[in-house]
Amino acid sequence: MIKKILIANRGEIACRIIKTAKKMGIATVAVYSDADREAMHVKMADEAVHIGPAPSNQSYIVIDKILDAIRKTGADAVHPGYGFLSENPLFAKALEKEGVTFIGPPVGAIEAMGDKITSKKLAAEAGVSTVPGHMGLIEDADEAVKIASSIGYPVMIKASAGGGGKGMRIAWNDAEAREGFQSSKNEAKSSFGDDRIFIEKFVTQPRHIEIQVLGDKHGNTLYLGERECSIQRRNQKVIEEAPSPFLDEATRKAMGEQAVALSKAVGYHSAGTVEFIVDGDRNFYFLEMNTRLQVEHPVTELITGIDLVEQMIRVASGEELSFGQDDIRLNGWAIESRLYAEDPYRNFLPSIGRLTRYRPPEEGTAADGTTVRNDTGVYEGAEISMYYDPMIAKLCTHGLNRAEAIDAMADALDRFEVEGIGHNLPFLSAVMGQDRFRKGALTTAYIAEEFPDGFSGVKPDASETRFLAAIATHVHLTLQERAVQISGTIGNHRRVPGKDWVVRFNGEGIAVLSAATEKGRLVEFEDGQSLTIVSDWTPGRTTALFSAGGEAAHVKVETVGTGIRLRWRGIDLTAHVRSPRIAELARLIPEKPPRDTSKMLLCPMPGVLTALSVAEGQTVEAGQPLATVEAMKMENVLRAEKRGVVKRLAAAAGASLAVDELILEFE
Repeated sequence: MIKKILIANRGEIACRIIKTAKKMGIATVAVYSDADREAMHVKMADEAVHIGPAPSNQSYIVIDKILDAIRKTGADAVHPGYGFLSENPLFAKALEKEGVTFIGPPVGAIEAMGDKITSKKLAAEAGVSTVPGHMGLIEDADEAVKIASSIGYPVMIKASAGGGGKGMRIAWNDAEAREGFQSSKNEAKSSFGDDRIFIEKFVTQPRHIEIQVLGDKHGNTLYLGERECSIQRRNQKVIEEAPSPFLDEATRKAMGEQAVALSKAVGYHSAGTVEFIVDGDRNFYFLEMNTRLQVEHPVTELITGIDLVEQMIRVASGEELSFGQDDIRLNGWAIESRLYAEDPYRNFLPSIGRLTRYRPPEEGTAADGTTVRNDTGVYEGAEISMYYDPMIAKLCTHGLNRAEAIDAMADALDRFEVEGIGHNLPFLSAVMGQDRFRKGALTTAYIAEEFPDGFSGVKPDASETRFLAAIATHVHLTLQERAVQISGTIGNHRRVPGKDWVVRFNGEGIAVLSAATEKGRLVEFEDGQSLTIVSDWTPGRTTALFSAGGEAAHVKVETVGTGIRLRWRGIDLTAHVRSPRIAELARLIPEKPPRDTSKMLLCPMPGVLTALSVAEGQTVEAGQPLATVEAMKMENVLRAEKRGVVKRLAAAAGASLAVDELILEFE
């Protein structure tokens, strides 16, 4: 058995691997860059080795630096996690030459499946259904346009060595094919050091469903069911679940058997994932094979009870799988929500900064049988860097069925507190409450279709508005009562909070009458309906359980000036609870107009300005590229919203920019 594992990775996946290694009694070594000196994976490991500057191409993906760390610590095995060097055959060969065990598949399988062009040819030879496309390398944008036109739009332009949504673009016409080719090529070179590009037909209304495979070195290969990964943004997964709400048993079996056939064709062992695109008629097409542990592996672990990291370690040690295909049972349902440092209110643009508050929900199995699991690599006070993937955590829930898993996820997201940076938690909460999601009507276009104008939060319905108004009243009066207790009695008089109040949300006023009862705080509305709020909230608490009429919910509470900010299920409202007279006067106060930025191009995210495509005095047309900003390994092209003339360039290519920093001005 392996004695000491060096984890050639960082963040939550490094922490995840360390947990299993410790459970197995195996020592662990972390590696870290300048940006990760105080990272969680460094603190968790038995040993840690510094490997260089923050950029990954100067640290985490420099093979010689990883080898030096191995020699210093005497590690006899390496787990690569995902990303970085996990699918680099040169790394696997270097470890083999060094006499160090690679906890992953054989080099031949990495080479065959890591190259998407070669993998599709091998898949077709193995009898796996494949998507129509051009499997040869494409030299330039002109050739890309010609090939795309011959295949027929829409097409997917993809990096041969790509993954994680990087180096991928969808093109619907010649102009998009030309631009997408260059952007994909640039991203691929930056992220993987390999700028080879290919093109395939883009299947409309597709579902992204993948099969988890596992094999040992003794010829045993099996599949562990599927994962639905259709909800994506910028071709990167956001919400995953296992099993898929779309597959029937026959399709699951056919996909699983083809995945195993492909694995055996390349002599695969260890954990791997075969990804498919599935259309509305359950026709499925091979997309790619990831020869590594997948980000969303926890949902498979939750429904099978199999620790995939442990199995990878045992397989690498030469052990035979202790179970066969007939032993695999899919129990219940699991969902994973990826918590990203991305602001959904700004089109999911990256956010960086310090986590001033980070309080995940408690992990474990509840009395109702649902389970919460949170794979993370950060802690309160940690810094989210611009150099790496923006993932903060992977929140998972498991229930007896899909409805239970969704309800558990919605509640867990309500209890998850993250402050200090922009993040997608409100968006994740919003999806859990959507009828379409609950019905399982998913496609990879889900976000674009459900949020065509971008995400702007959830608007509460009438019932939710009343519930939140009652909570705001309860919080306000609790604060008032505390103030009375602090001020005490003045002379013979003791101030008593009033009973009549007006709760205002975004200009809408709701008149309420409040009274304390033995059962809780009664809040009565103008039409005679009422809610009795029972809560454990006290001043200073940032989240609490509020119940009314048999329904209970965890709501985040924050006092903002004279207002009370409430966040729940993707709803984000600030309430002002005032006496009727003060509420009447408050309506007369004019609102401050927002700053006019219509003639400015502001940087939408923290990042590096890699290119300026215009000059001062130049006339630009609507949709024309103005600048390119690279952030968290993604290239973002900023375009003109309308026709105009560039008045002034305020930044130069190569500059590091903050959010809303000026790039250029128009006349």
